[in-house]
Amino acid sequence: MPEQSTQTGIAIIAPSGAPLDDSLIDRGLQRLAGQDFKVHNYYEADAKFQRFGATDAERVRQFHEAAQNPDVQIVMALRGSYGMSRLMPLIDFDLLANSGKCFVGYSDFTLLHLAMLQRGRMSVAGPMLCDDYIREQPVEYTLQQFKSCVSNSTHVVEFETGTDQEVLVQGKLWGGNLAMLTHAIGTPYWSEVQDGILFLEDIGEHPYRIERMLLQLHFAGVLNKQKAIVLGNFSAYKLAVHDNGYDFNAMLAYIGSLIGVPLITGLPFGHVSTRASLVVGSDAQLKVVAGQASLHMHYTL
Repeated sequence: MPEQSTQTGIAIIAPSGAPLDDSLIDRGLQRLAGQDFKVHNYYEADAKFQRFGATDAERVRQFHEAAQNPDVQIVMALRGSYGMSRLMPLIDFDLLANSGKCFVGYSDFTLLHLAMLQRGRMSVAGPMLCDDYIREQPVEYTLQQFKSCVSNSTHVVEFETGTDQEVLVQGKLWGGNLAMLTHAIGTPYWSEVQDGILFLEDIGEHPYRIERMLLQLHFAGVLNKQKAIVLGNFSAYKLAVHDNGYDFNAMLAYIGSLIGVPLITGLPFGHVSTRASLVVGSDAQLKVVAGQASLHMHYTL
């Protein structure tokens, strides 16, 4: 009998945007193989459609085929950008949830995390092939966070935070991209966790836009149902002269005055090169002492 591979099978699918440079894809696939993954690549450069990795139907097919492949244990998004919203009515989420696969991605992939939460399944807010694995100089922290996360049943992220309050809370970890979460409220794809630890990130959103989205979550009763709110990276926006002192910190101070939930900053997560892996749906404990935070996750992927 042929010897069975002990490598973890990882499928690359293109649920959202097309790569900015197809010539770098092989580099990323080789890096994953270097982490001892058996790579199954479902992305085809010739199948690109407009700004997307493929047509809607083809991208759904990639999801379904990866979920049904017995040699695949992990399904990783090729890239974020935009596209998941178009697929939500077309994906068989029960098939995905019952497949036993671990689905990985962030940003636009937040909608997939919500769909798995609805079905009681965990998923990983973590790296994507582009650009975490295609970089000329990959960030070791990001790659090792992912490898450790999917290889164990416990995972820890430690970081410095600007808060001087002491926090010790436990709850289900959930969240993701702020724009995608607010986009989902009021739709069949919204999944809300109570008494949870909510993590948030975004890119290219002025503080007033971030405030507006946080207020939407607040007005919907989401924020005050949490044990804590943990903020990752919010970057790539430009302040204007007429902001007149209104900046990210001013916005946070205002939001903090409205809610009775700890707001913790500094989580290494978001549209940054140094990124933690977070298990959405895991049982988590958040501890903050003297400006040092630790997030412990317990899970079964």
